[in-house]
Amino acid sequence: LSGQRSNIPEMFKVKVLVLGPCESGKTVLSNFLADATEMSGDYMPTQGIRILEFENNGLNVGGRTVNAEVELWDCSGDHKFEQCWPAIQQETNGVLLVFNPDQPNHDKELETWYHHFVSQQGLKDSQCLAFAHHKPSTSEKARGHMSSVLSKVTVVHSNIDEDGDSVRQEFSNFLTNILSTMSDNRDKEELSIIS
Repeated sequence: LSGQRSNIPEMFKVKVLVLGPCESGKTVLSNFLADATEMSGDYMPTQGIRILEFENNGLNVGGRTVNAEVELWDCSGDHKFEQCWPAIQQETNGVLLVFNPDQPNHDKELETWYHHFVSQQGLKDSQCLAFAHHKPSTSEKARGHMSSVLSKVTVVHSNIDEDGDSVRQEFSNFLTNILSTMSDNRDKEELSIIS
């Protein structure tokens, strides 16, 4: 039996927050990554939070194949929900920061999200990914300057309509980074129990 179990991929439950300013494309990106159906073409602000669940299987983490049960927490960009932030932060494994580089000050707003949800929670920069989400109507990808606070966070320019496959690949790479950290932490916990 133990020989058969080693062939079964390990399953990790991963909580990823999707954060950023209002109207940055968080819900569109979340729906795309979770293969959820689009509600409508009209902008409807997220009220509080939406949780999308899906699996991402067959990820290679340290030479092992693992599966991920992903919870994407699509959070409102409206600061009127700030009192909910402590509850949202609990047991977070990763953060996707989403901003529209064509909107002034969106990149500056990311500093607040980064401070509250990455720095204060003790997450590594490898557990954070920023999507400069371009709307389909934009022809030129503006390269907004990221603040020095976010200089170590990977920024991916995304346009789902033009290059959805690379957006999915970047998210899979991001999940692999998170799972690697989670696996390392799990291994350390097991070693401390043994010794």
